[in-house]
Amino acid sequence: MATKALFNTVVNWFIRQRIDQIQNFMDHPIETQKGILFSQLFHAEDTEYGKLHGFNSISSYQDFKNKVPIVTYEDFEPYIERARQGYKDVSWPGLIKHFAKSSGTTNAKSKFIPISAESLEYCHMKAGKDMVSIYANNHPENQLFTNKNLRLGGSSELYADFNTKFGDLSAILIDNLPFWVEITTTPSKKVSLMSEWESKLKAITSEVKNEDVGSILGVPSWMMVLLQRVLKETEVGSISELWPNLEVFFHGGISFKPYREQYRNIIGKNINYYEIYNASEGFFGIQDRSDSDEMLLMLDYGIFYEFIPMDQFHFSNPKVVNLEDVEIGKNYAMVITTNGGLWRYLIGDTVVFTSINPFRIKITGRTKHYINAFGEELMITNVESALSRACEATGAQVTDFTGAPVFMKENESGAHEWIFEFSHHPNNLDQFIDAFDQHLKTINSDYEAKRYNNITLKRPVVHIAKHNLFYHWLESKGKLGGQNKVPRLSNDREYIDPLLELNK
Repeated sequence: MATKALFNTVVNWFIRQRIDQIQNFMDHPIETQKGILFSQLFHAEDTEYGKLHGFNSISSYQDFKNKVPIVTYEDFEPYIERARQGYKDVSWPGLIKHFAKSSGTTNAKSKFIPISAESLEYCHMKAGKDMVSIYANNHPENQLFTNKNLRLGGSSELYADFNTKFGDLSAILIDNLPFWVEITTTPSKKVSLMSEWESKLKAITSEVKNEDVGSILGVPSWMMVLLQRVLKETEVGSISELWPNLEVFFHGGISFKPYREQYRNIIGKNINYYEIYNASEGFFGIQDRSDSDEMLLMLDYGIFYEFIPMDQFHFSNPKVVNLEDVEIGKNYAMVITTNGGLWRYLIGDTVVFTSINPFRIKITGRTKHYINAFGEELMITNVESALSRACEATGAQVTDFTGAPVFMKENESGAHEWIFEFSHHPNNLDQFIDAFDQHLKTINSDYEAKRYNNITLKRPVVHIAKHNLFYHWLESKGKLGGQNKVPRLSNDREYIDPLLELNK
């Protein structure tokens, strides 16, 4: 125990040294980002992509915007495929050895995101240390390294292809973690690298139930599945009875708002909750204050940020700004240039700035995941807020949901159709629907206008999902665990129709 305490003290001292560097980019954000951009351009000027777009002649941000196009994955895929096949110096110097396999949300077509040695070390790994550094700085009394950190990743097997390896980002990270992380982490590397979800869940439960866990890290939906399994296996009343030293949950991947009350109930005591914003393409944000759900935009990870205002997103030549010109409260699509060799890449996420001194953000959704079939411009943040009000009004708790439009037919108005899976059903479903609908009207004037007298939009159509409907649907797609999830909103019926069929 004395050795653990000493280790905890030493590690905490070491990682807190990073706080000064974080404060530096908070104080000098524009200079930091300018340095990142021109460092990237210099490093990649002799690559195929660099030569094609004249990186060596770019001397200003305006030059960069003029010479380098904004791209989607589909646009950039030919370069990624060449790098996967073992060609060097395609869009980043040298050979890219790892690719994070991602299918976005639930699309069948896989994406392969390049993970260079630089992005692995100076973005993903650095962010993991920063996550703990920030928490330790805010909570000097922490005991994170006295107890175990429980990590829950996705399918973690790595596969060889050409001269490279691919797999979930979690597999790449686990395969490259330093020894000092491994000795403080549960489950073991062997179990973490298991690929089949059900077997893995059983093995994780068997290992972690006997550990003294002080922190947990994962996607809220899948971590809840694990904690419920642990409770069932151990027959204790709450997680805090099993792990009395549990102090923090680092979470990301999906909004935590629908899960907050469920975590309070299952854990059985107050702990800290810290949100993180990471993806295969990079690690972007970390909650840096205990009393806020805003995230600090991390500016020195080898990522240069640009933003497209969502009111211009579908224009043929939209306005694009860097950090100097962003505005608080405006919804932006995020564009990234990374030390993994992605150049002006549309990641597909939308964010809003809550502060510009320093730059803090909240995730508002996805560029493709919204409902705007009738001009209502319904975003995920609207839905989560309305859902929270409806749950408060009716004593409900929602574990998962999805929504899509019902399109107009002849003289019939359209509607929004929803499937909600409840862990606690509302005491009155009609009251739940009305509260949900009314709050959407209150916070979204476009929605309110389209709901006027039911002319364009009728009252929401709501279905109650069978127990584990979303789980079984993801299972049928081979997408259990990790970052996999069903889109909360869709502008078509690609996801809701199969779920309705399965719900019969």
